[in-house]
Amino acid sequence: MGIEAQEASKREVAEAAVREVDPNQPLALGSGSTVLWVARALAQRFATSPPPRLVVASRGVEEVCRQLSLPLTSLEEVQEFALMLDGADEVDPALDLIKGGGGALFREKILARMSRELLILVDATKRVPRLGARHPLPVEVVPFARPFVQRRMEALGLPSVVRSRPGSSQPFRTDNGNVILDAPLPAKPFDARELDRALHAIPGVVETGFFLGMATRVLVAGAPGRVEELARS
Repeated sequence: MGIEAQEASKREVAEAAVREVDPNQPLALGSGSTVLWVARALAQRFATSPPPRLVVASRGVEEVCRQLSLPLTSLEEVQEFALMLDGADEVDPALDLIKGGGGALFREKILARMSRELLILVDATKRVPRLGARHPLPVEVVPFARPFVQRRMEALGLPSVVRSRPGSSQPFRTDNGNVILDAPLPAKPFDARELDRALHAIPGVVETGFFLGMATRVLVAGAPGRVEELARS
């Protein structure tokens, strides 16, 4: 899928998701390029009426929301979200996810845990037969603990690399000031839940990019004008 077609797919799936938004309920947004299309679709849908209040997982998307005059609030003001809209790096047949390509996995997971429904928006390239088929697993780590965590991860069979800032040799820093370790997942079958528990047991690990059993539904943009809905069984 070319870049133009991929952006058109993101726009279509974002517009489909925004039709489900209740303006009277606070809305959680994740991060990434698809969520930027969600913000634009929200601004368009609510151009002449009050939009929902938003809590956003990344500062980058938050800034775009400000530019679009979308109202932002904080977790101090919200106890629960009816809906969260977010993208994903991978979606497997069970609707388990890998997220964190944009580095906002910790904040995204907090918002997802606060949401009654997590609606994931992807194009068809994000569907995979197994997690790790195309994308490494991001792991957010406290910088001081990074060498220790990398050694522990390697002992689990997960050698990793420190993510760099685009166009730089300097480490990428999350909005929380942490670093990201990207670890290719094994090609042989593995238990994602067991591996997630083992990673969380390592001191210094803040969060992993495994989003297991969390997505309620997934909207997939395929051919032009066609959005498929996948629901958790």
